[in-house]
Amino acid sequence: MHIPDGFLDARTAIAATAISAAGLAVAMPRLRQQLPPRKVPLLGLTAAFVFAAQMLNFPVGGGTSGHLVGTVLVAALLGPAAACVVLTAVLVVQCFLFADGGVTALGANIFNMGLLAAVGGALSYRAIRRVFPGQRGMVVAAAFAGWISIVLAAIACAGQLALSGTTSWKVAFPAMTAVHMVVGLGEGLITALVLIALARVRPDLLPDSLPLPGDGDFKTFAGLGLIVVAGLAVFVAPFASPLPDGLDRVAALLGFQPADGAQSPFPAPLPDYAPPGWTSPIFATATAGALGTIVVFGLSWMLGRLLVPSATVDRT
Repeated sequence: MHIPDGFLDARTAIAATAISAAGLAVAMPRLRQQLPPRKVPLLGLTAAFVFAAQMLNFPVGGGTSGHLVGTVLVAALLGPAAACVVLTAVLVVQCFLFADGGVTALGANIFNMGLLAAVGGALSYRAIRRVFPGQRGMVVAAAFAGWISIVLAAIACAGQLALSGTTSWKVAFPAMTAVHMVVGLGEGLITALVLIALARVRPDLLPDSLPLPGDGDFKTFAGLGLIVVAGLAVFVAPFASPLPDGLDRVAALLGFQPADGAQSPFPAPLPDYAPPGWTSPIFATATAGALGTIVVFGLSWMLGRLLVPSATVDRT
């Protein structure tokens, strides 16, 4: 669902950027208030996991593929403010390092997958958990919230395309919604399965679990987790489904393309996750995936330390 350069007009792109900037200005102070200092390493780990997972496209039928966005997963573990920050870090690295999503459309992509998906998904998750408590409630809430987050992001994307005159709302809305209602099933299933796995092997990571373990325990888990996530990016991502994702599929079906002459004002050094000149696409994708995972992890952890400075001194 990463919108490339040339799909949005300047007015829509600027408006989306302004709204996203305002949303992040609200989310960052909330992150400082809500995130326990000792959980800062998990900010980097969840960002690395989301980045690696977004490289693992899976077929959903009809010549279309999907991938985990991960917003609800992060929101369920660390809160919606953390989800906004994590997804923003992931989208920025994807955009500027790999040309996955356009620079001019970055604000729109952050709004769709980082802000709207986080807020809408988190509200749905919390509402369902109040009605259905316990682990079963967590699974149901995660599955539905993951699904609705993708549908909401797709509807917003359709609106942005329509406002830009790329295609009409009457065409974009049903096409984007229909495809992403199917993609969202995979999002909900993966989100629920990851939370089930964590509930069994590391229940202390779930927000309802008290007391929290020590600072060193979180750092150890984050370090080991980063190694595992990097392994996914290296060994699995090169074999992800080559089918177009939901937005690419809709663009092909409806026949709209980037505006003439549209190109990124900041060419990415590793476009399409492939270092230029490398003859082995599998090795190139694996290398790009490992590099991106490390960069996203470092950027998110750094943001966490800046936003939650007490993490460096809190030992209680």
